[in-house]
Amino acid sequence: MTALPVTEPETEHETETPAEEAAARRPDRRSLALMLLLTVLGAAVVLLAAGQTWAHGSVTLQSTRLRLSASGSETSGLPGALALVAMAAAVAVFTVRGVARAVVGALLALSGAGVAVSALLAATGNGALDSKAARAVGLTRATATGVGHTLWPWVGALGGVLLILGGLLVLARGSDWPGMSSRYDAPGSATGRPRAAAKRATPDQETPADLWKAMDRGEDPTR
Repeated sequence: MTALPVTEPETEHETETPAEEAAARRPDRRSLALMLLLTVLGAAVVLLAAGQTWAHGSVTLQSTRLRLSASGSETSGLPGALALVAMAAAVAVFTVRGVARAVVGALLALSGAGVAVSALLAATGNGALDSKAARAVGLTRATATGVGHTLWPWVGALGGVLLILGGLLVLARGSDWPGMSSRYDAPGSATGRPRAAAKRATPDQETPADLWKAMDRGEDPTR
């Protein structure tokens, strides 16, 4: 009997085309642009809303009714401050990588949450108007009457939601985004040493001036 040749089963090898490999290596710039859009738009909305009237009312002084109003910044300075923090976090995304970038994304999302919560609380509070009423009548404490609220606190809360979405986008896709160029690395860093070593002349290309400079640095020019 003759032994039959044993043939190995053919296996299909998945190969990627050059276009697919280039697409896999290409940084995800669309989500990065979306994060910047959400952050800038959200911060702009919050700062715009903070300058508008959030609540209005009145207080009576000797049979005279004085009208009162309070802007978002007078009601609570927290939304405007957190909007600036969110803008700084968006810039910091480009300077860090890895875990640090995730921390920045979490800070951005938390800033948006703080904006939304403080704006919603201000939409139902009368603290700023009561303080203005007390100053208007010259008393330690006073209560504003006929208090009403505008839609601007809700607009500020919407800006906070946009900031939250920007932070969540950093956490979800930040690892695929490009960072700052290596040319900004400090001298002597891990990325800077190979470049400096590459620029050193070979022994055959060294001039007497190069040898003197090496001796001044404390190096052995004969090595």
